[in-house]
Amino acid sequence: MQITLELIKELRKKTKCGIMNCRVALEESGGDLKKAEDWLRKKGIKSAEKRTDRLTATGLIEAYSHAEGKIVAIVELLCETDFVARTDDFKKLAHNLAMQVAAMNPGNVKKFLLQPYIRDEKIMVGDLIKELIGKTGENIKVNRIARFALGE
Repeated sequence: MQITLELIKELRKKTKCGIMNCRVALEESGGDLKKAEDWLRKKGIKSAEKRTDRLTATGLIEAYSHAEGKIVAIVELLCETDFVARTDDFKKLAHNLAMQVAAMNPGNVKKFLLQPYIRDEKIMVGDLIKELIGKTGENIKVNRIARFALGE
């Protein structure tokens, strides 16, 4: 199958990965968009493993309130630079992770990273973070989590 510019654009729009990475992913997957997304996800996870030793000194704290304020979850998500901490992808990840804490009450960060992601149970929370590491090129880690429920 020929890899067209439209196909590359569609994959880039879905994944926000670079044009060359999208092209290679489509070539490796024979033009299949779903397989190309999986290929990019795996590539991002592999490149994320190389960055785990880098210092994460900035980031943000996200709070999520659920059940009309009866459950509140807080996540401290760290990265290497303020530039990445201000991106929409980073903020969205922090929000989704706070929702995960509210819904699943993992207790600690190690258990949290091993949980299936509530929006796609085929993906573990740790792999979701690694996907963004692959996109940004920076180390990202969950430093702390907390969950409070009324009456607990």
